[in-house]
Amino acid sequence: MGHKPVLTLENAKRIAAAAEAEAKSNDWRVVIAVVDDGGHLLYLERSHNTQFGSVETAIQKAHAAVAFQRPTKTSEDAVLSGRLIHLALPGVIPAEGGVPLQIGGVVVGGLGISGVRSFQDGQIAAAGAAALIED
Repeated sequence: MGHKPVLTLENAKRIAAAAEAEAKSNDWRVVIAVVDDGGHLLYLERSHNTQFGSVETAIQKAHAAVAFQRPTKTSEDAVLSGRLIHLALPGVIPAEGGVPLQIGGVVVGGLGISGVRSFQDGQIAAAGAAALIED
């Protein structure tokens, strides 16, 4: 039986720090959520004056990225092109900002960002996810 890679709390904090740096450099206030491969919250960070509605949204984006093993932008693009079935799928958040986190091609968790426009959430998520790749 092979050894399964795991997203550690240390990984989660590094990912969140990279995401936070990207958000801060643009003066964007966001919620950063990192979940494990079961979609359970590992780490959450919220800028002091970020709308609290973004807390659950960030968690759900991260969860959706793990559940469907693809970025939430996939569902946003699908809905925008008229494939409304994505709105009926359980747990789908059709807005950019949720990305699966992978180690060696295996999904080990998800990162969700919420608080600014969805393409900006996506930009922050990309910066966070890149911090895991740099291992």
